[in-house]
Amino acid sequence: MDLGTITIREALAAKNKNRSEEHIEDTRRAQEKIGKFLEKIYDDNLIYQTVMFRNFIGSWAAPKEQFHNGIIMYVHGGGFCCGNLDYAKGFASVLAKKYNIRVFCLAYRLAPEYPFPSALEDCIEAYKYLLSFGYSPKEIVLAGESAGGGLINSLCLKLRDIGEDLPAGLINISPWTDLTLSGESFYRNADIDVALTPMQLSFYAETYAESFDRKKPYISPVFGDFKGFPPSLIFVGSDEILLDDSLRLYNKLSDAGVDCHISVGEGLWHVYPLYGIKESKSVYDQIYSFLRRILNDKI
Repeated sequence: MDLGTITIREALAAKNKNRSEEHIEDTRRAQEKIGKFLEKIYDDNLIYQTVMFRNFIGSWAAPKEQFHNGIIMYVHGGGFCCGNLDYAKGFASVLAKKYNIRVFCLAYRLAPEYPFPSALEDCIEAYKYLLSFGYSPKEIVLAGESAGGGLINSLCLKLRDIGEDLPAGLINISPWTDLTLSGESFYRNADIDVALTPMQLSFYAETYAESFDRKKPYISPVFGDFKGFPPSLIFVGSDEILLDDSLRLYNKLSDAGVDCHISVGEGLWHVYPLYGIKESKSVYDQIYSFLRRILNDKI
């Protein structure tokens, strides 16, 4: 493991060890700072445009120079409770710059102020907005990390159920797909996960799902039927308590005959590709190949 990776891992472990309870506002402020930092790195090369919806806001992040066909719709993480537009624009900027492609991100409504199904409803509205903008489903790729990874799968389940065509592909980064917290890794990896705690996720799950059955596929997509899903790419760290959320998603997709691939980062943590560590390079290379393939080499 690279020295820089080890340093970040140790810093996360020290912070996580001292976590005694969950403070949503603290996490929201921390994510906002991360997003602004990433956006600032790339803002000289990108053009941003805010879009106002009835219940939420979104933003385009587009390369200033000639960009490729297709678009990425990015759905941020944060346990359904954290993450604003500044946070979303951070990783959206990374994707737009690395792949010279337009990215649309949204700041969906958050729990506890807006529990399920608010976030899913906002994702549906954003997807339909892209269709109305002139993109065909085969030109749209969904990307999401953590809760956002769960949401892009729930979104596809809902789109299929309401008769909408599904997007060209899905990029899942440490997706949270089971809010019942029934995966064995939730307990097996509790002592080695440097980014998440069972207490934290239990709090987020209760806050978002409230009294709804958490096995409902629109809440926990791993319990859904994945027949007809688009090609999917999954990245997860081996030390995550959410490792099984990705492994089970991969198995369900494979069993449904879906073109899918999973990459497990050994010794790595939740959403590790977002930290810009040395091990992220392989992830970004795989995403590039995936985008070229599903967008018919138009990137």
